[in-house]
Amino acid sequence: MDVLSSVLGGSLGVIIPFLAVLTVVVFFHELGHFLVARWCGVRVLAFSVGFGPELFGRDDKHGTRWKVCAIPLGGYVKFSGDENAASVPDRDEQARMDEETRRTAFFAKNPWQRSAIVAAGPIANFILAILIFAAMFGFLGKYETLPRVDQVRPGSAAEMAGMMPGDLIVAIDGNPVESFSDVQRLVTASAGVPMEIDVERGDAIERLTATPELQEISDGFGNTQKVGILGIQRNTSQEDIIVKRFGPVEAVGEGVKETWYILDRTLGYIGGLFLGKEDPDQLGGPIRVAQISGQVATHGILPLINLTAVLSISIGLLNLMPVPMLDGGHLLYYIIEIVRGKPLSEKLQDFGFRIGITLVLLLMVFATWNDLRSIIGS
Repeated sequence: MDVLSSVLGGSLGVIIPFLAVLTVVVFFHELGHFLVARWCGVRVLAFSVGFGPELFGRDDKHGTRWKVCAIPLGGYVKFSGDENAASVPDRDEQARMDEETRRTAFFAKNPWQRSAIVAAGPIANFILAILIFAAMFGFLGKYETLPRVDQVRPGSAAEMAGMMPGDLIVAIDGNPVESFSDVQRLVTASAGVPMEIDVERGDAIERLTATPELQEISDGFGNTQKVGILGIQRNTSQEDIIVKRFGPVEAVGEGVKETWYILDRTLGYIGGLFLGKEDPDQLGGPIRVAQISGQVATHGILPLINLTAVLSISIGLLNLMPVPMLDGGHLLYYIIEIVRGKPLSEKLQDFGFRIGITLVLLLMVFATWNDLRSIIGS
């Protein structure tokens, strides 16, 4: 019984934080679609958090069914004229519509309006992340450590570049550096790339050239990732720790910068995958996200809120990929329609949706396989 209780408790410790994070992110994504659709005069038939059988729900005065479903791994907004949750057009229903109903259908709107409705979901994810980061910076401030070198690991890239304990890093490749986290962000994404590092040594500025090594590091929870490493340790003495305070406008600006940084890193990783410079084993799926959610939750609510912002950015970016069935695929169709002056043929669109479903399923299978290999190998 003790073993069973331990297993159930451990599972709930992973599942509950994961579902909480995912529900918030999915709700805001679908809320973006919903609000812009209403603004464009589209009738929304259903707003669902989750898939499968409905657990509970209600109808609002506009005829939208708000519901929570049994499989809490996503959600959708279904518009008038859609065949399914992926917004595949229902040709038979469209043919039966009277003129009044047709005016409120999604397919009847011009391509600019449809583009705005589709793009609103990912944009809502980015806005959610900005607001979360802004709230954290505004209420808690930003704790940073001055980029002062305390130790240099023998044989490391830093030692070979001539870096010494006591050096204060002031710039990397012309980018001003204010904290040790700035150093980490610039270095981790630059394995194997020579970097010009300006350090303050005494009263002089020295320019050094270092090439970060690619190494596998642990995040403290047993999860590993491959990043660029210089081989230095920071000074954790109290005089090198600073707390930045921000007003509301400044906090939003910091939220935008933090969101852009994560977007830039993610896009860089995706580009590296296609160029063969990044390891596809780093790609994770729902199992890894659930695992990380549970691990982060053990450190309190604030790290979990931070993870919500990061996941929101990831889901927003994923949905903008130009793959039919995802929001980005729909956007691609509408851009083609705007350029051509008419939509693609129904046959070509249906073929694209099938290709899109196949690609998404393959990606999910690959990511889940990576997750399982990571668990089995740990």
